[in-house]
Amino acid sequence: MPRTSVTPTVALLALALALALPPAAAWPAAAAPTHAPAALVHSDTDTRTSLLRPTGPYTVGRDTLHLVDRARRDPWVPDAARELMVGMFYPALPGSSTSAPYATVQEARLLLQNYGLEDVFPAETLSATATSGRVNARPSHGRYPLVVLSPGFGVSRFTLTGLAEELASRGYVVAAVDHAYESVGTAFPSGRMLTCVACAKAQSEQDMEAVTASRGKDVSFVLDRLAGPRPTWRYAGLIDRNRIGMAGHSVGGASAAAAMAGNRRIRAGVNIDGAFHAAVPADGLGGRPFMMLGTDDETHRPGGTDASWDTAWNRLDGWKRWLTVAGTNHSSFSDIPVFLDELGLSGAQSPQALSGRRSMEITRAYLGAFFDQQLKGIPQPLLDGPTSAEPEVTFNNP
Repeated sequence: MPRTSVTPTVALLALALALALPPAAAWPAAAAPTHAPAALVHSDTDTRTSLLRPTGPYTVGRDTLHLVDRARRDPWVPDAARELMVGMFYPALPGSSTSAPYATVQEARLLLQNYGLEDVFPAETLSATATSGRVNARPSHGRYPLVVLSPGFGVSRFTLTGLAEELASRGYVVAAVDHAYESVGTAFPSGRMLTCVACAKAQSEQDMEAVTASRGKDVSFVLDRLAGPRPTWRYAGLIDRNRIGMAGHSVGGASAAAAMAGNRRIRAGVNIDGAFHAAVPADGLGGRPFMMLGTDDETHRPGGTDASWDTAWNRLDGWKRWLTVAGTNHSSFSDIPVFLDELGLSGAQSPQALSGRRSMEITRAYLGAFFDQQLKGIPQPLLDGPTSAEPEVTFNNP
C-alpha cells in the first residue's frame, strides 16, 4: 500500500522551517511538533541527499565511542549514570574503507517525527545521506588539534556532520558529542534509543543554565577519555593535548563557553547562534579567544533581542569576534539547509535566504579560520574584518 506523503522537497522545507527558530526561544520548541500542511500530496520520488565534500587535504576517518561517567548521575534520569555517544572524525590515509552512515534509520525517523514529518519524508532517505567519512580508515601520521562539537537542544550530533568532516579534512581530530536524553533520538549500545527526556523537563531559563553547566561537565569527561593520562580511544595518539578547542550550535554554543569556564584545557571556543544562558562568567574566560557567529537579524545584532550576546561580549576578555551572516536562520549553520540545495529548494524560504551550500561554506570557512589561527598559530586575514569575498558577513564591534 503506498505511503501517503508529500514530495521530499516540500517535506524537507517544512523541516527547515520548523528548525528556523531564534536561539533564545529554540529550546522549548525542540519537542514541539510542527505538522506539515494536510493538503500536500503523495510522491514516490526517490531522492538521494549528500553533504558538501570537505575541502582539506586529508581523507576523513570515522569512529564512534560510547562513554559512561559512572561518577555522575544523569541530570534527567537520576537513576542512571551519565552516558555520551561521541562521533570521532580524524585525518586518515586514503583507502577503500566503508563510507560512514549519516544516521540510523530510527534516529532519522525520530527527528522527522518530532516535526510532524514522519509520514511525509522517508527516514531511509535522510539516514542514507552520502557522507565523506570512512569507517575504520587508517589514521594519518602526526598529531593534530582536537575540536569538540556540541549540537543544539533536541537534535543529534549528526546535524553537524558537514562541519565535522570539514575540520577533520583540514587536520583536526573532531569529537561530536551526543548528550544522553537531550536529543529526540540517539542510538546507544545494546539497541537502546534514548529520547529527549530533557525536552519536557527543561522549562525555564534556570533549567537551560543547568543544561549548559551539565554539558560543560560532559566535555571535561570527554577530554579525560580522549586526552587524559589513560585515554580510551584507540587513536588517542593523534591528539595534541595542548591544542584543544570547542564549538557548538544553539545551546551547544553556550556549552562551549561553559566548558571553557570550567576547564582550562580548552584554549578557544565558538558559539554558533545560541543564547548564552549566563555561560560566560563575569570575570571572563581567562583571556582565551572566543568567537560568536549568528544570524544577522534583530536577534544577534548588538542590542538585539537576545541580550545574552551583549552581556557575553562585554565579559569576554581575550581575542574576540562577533560575526553575523545575512540571509541565515537558526538552522542555517547545521546540515539541514544543505539538503534543501540537494532537493532544489535553494532560497525557497525567502528571496534573501542564503542557499544551504553557501551557508555551509561560510560556517566552515570562518570556523576553520578561527581554529587555524587560535590552535595552529596560522594568521587568518579572513578574521581581520569584512571582505568582498564574504559580503554576507558583518563584523560587529560594539
